Amino acid sequence: MVREYINTDCMNNETGLPSFKDNHFDLAIVDPPYGIGRDGGQTGKNWKRYDKKEWDSKAPDSEYFEQLFRVSKNQIIWGANYFSNYLPPSMGWIFWDKGQNLTMSDGELAFTSFKKALRRIIINRCHIGTGNDLLHPTQKPIKLYLWLLNNYAKSGDLILDTHVGSGSSIIAFEKMGFDYVGYELDSDYYNESAIRIKRHSSQLSLFGGNEFIQS
Repeated sequence: MVREYINTDCMNNETGLPSFKDNHFDLAIVDPPYGIGRDGGQTGKNWKRYDKKEWDSKAPDSEYFEQLFRVSKNQIIWGANYFSNYLPPSMGWIFWDKGQNLTMSDGELAFTSFKKALRRIIINRCHIGTGNDLLHPTQKPIKLYLWLLNNYAKSGDLILDTHVGSGSSIIAFEKMGFDYVGYELDSDYYNESAIRIKRHSSQLSLFGGNEFIQS
């Protein structure tokens, strides 16, 4: 069993992507910074306010994508419209329809390496979370990751997430029994998401699920 969540840069030479052999991971599901400044400080009506950070000041460079494609057999990359110059042509894009007509975007795009038709999934943004479950300005719903796993992952896959953020991805991996390696550079997000993951994992364990182990 490989279930690791690490508080470090995913490009760390010793423990990050450069340390893995080619095609080590069966699937990478990643949501890297888009470089559009969506890293906190929102003050809109009824929005949760997040401390302003600088992690979304720029998108990953070519080296990140070279390593990502080297270590994983297949990829699902959120926000890929912001760095399409690093990506090969694909027919298998995903559109997440957020199910609400708001001032913010109606949805988000993800590149996939799969030879599948473009898919649209409608999951209302209210599923992102509330209260203690809402901790990251670009958080995605657990339900969205469960849909991805059901439609793109195979039993026994080892999955990579280079920017865990809120922990939604790992909660979904745990719930469906997938092995994984996850990275989060920001210590605040790492600690808060680890608490969230443990909370969900404890709920799972009551029903015979797997207990989360923080490494």
